[in-house]
Order: sequence, then C-alpha cells, then structure tokens
Amino acid sequence: MLHIEPPSSADPPDGETAQEMAGGERRTSAESGGGRRRTRRNDPGRKTHILDATLDVIADHGVAGTTHRHIAARAGVPLGSITYHFASLIDLQTQAFARHVELQSAVFENLFEDVKTHEQFVDVLVDLVHGGPARHRSAVLGFELHLAALRNPGLRALTQTWTEDSRTVLARFTGPDSAAGLDPLLEGMIMHALLTTAPESRERTREAIGRTLGPAGRPGS
Repeated sequence: MLHIEPPSSADPPDGETAQEMAGGERRTSAESGGGRRRTRRNDPGRKTHILDATLDVIADHGVAGTTHRHIAARAGVPLGSITYHFASLIDLQTQAFARHVELQSAVFENLFEDVKTHEQFVDVLVDLVHGGPARHRSAVLGFELHLAALRNPGLRALTQTWTEDSRTVLARFTGPDSAAGLDPLLEGMIMHALLTTAPESRERTREAIGRTLGPAGRPGS
C-alpha cells in the first residue's frame, strides 16, 4: 500500500496541558522584559497526522485495542491535542476510516491505469490477492473497518461507498454484472490470503478469477 506521509509538524511544548488545548485556542505567554505577547504557532497538518497515526494504531492493535493514549504516543503529540481535534474516540476512528477509504479508492483505481488487455487485467487482480507485506496493512485496515461496521451502523455508509467505488472501477473492464460478482470474490480471497497457513498458488487464484469473469471480455476484446 502507498502510505501517505503527513506534513511535518511542530509539536507544542511538552508543558502544554490538555486543558489549554481544550479551551479552543492557543494560550499566549508574555515575553520577558516587556508587555508583548507571543502566540504559539499553529500546526495545520496536525489533524491529518493524528488520523494517519490512528490508522497505524488500528492496524497494529485493532479497533478494540485503540485508545487515545496509543494514538497520542504514535503521533508524538500531547494527549490533549487528540481531544482538541476530535469529539470522541469513535469520531476519531470514523474520520480515520474515511481517510483510509478515500486513499485506498484512489490507489485501487491507479492499479488499472495502464491495463489494456484482459490478461493484464487478470494480472493486476492476482497481484492484488497476493500483495504480500506491501498491501498487508491496507488489507488489515479494510477488514477492521468492515468488522467495526457490523457493530456501528454509522460506518456502513463508508463500506458502501468503498464497495461502489471498487465496483465502478472493475465495471470498466467487465461490465456491472461481472463486477458485482468479482468484488466479493476478491475480498474473500484477500481475507483467505491473510489468514491461511497454506497459501494458494497464483495459478489457482488466476483460475478462480477466470471462472468468475468467463471468456475474455472488454480488455483485449
């Protein structure tokens, strides 16, 4: 998976408390020897940085093991900075998952940018299933989102949007009916690849995809 590095940020001084952050403004401090006041620099990239750190924590610990303290430690920010930007842990997780869906939808579409033939299309799908470590994080996050959506109906709009985006991309090469069958097949095969102790060969994966697609369709037709 492509991991988008957030802009570098300047963290507030260690002495800044959660109470200061929660007040909705940066505190100011008087400069020595005069009445002038200094305003702490704002960090416009911090919220995105926290969202990316949240995704890292979810990938490592799962939704159930994700806490404000874990996220603050991963992001390298004060705990109060988390509560300043996000109303609750659920709000933070929801926004982080929304970022993940947005990024992954773009990555998925880019995978097929140079596909011209049916064979190339199948090659991309096989690579997707057998992505290995490069795509392990994104796959884990995807299944964490789907599992969370089972318990939190508010997340189902995200999973539905992601499904629709994926099928729209696939339908360019297969038509909508085949895309509707291919999408769950790929999800199931990716989950199996994550969990199995006896991985399927690439050739068997190719055969399963071929049976779902039927005769060579739009690419190379």
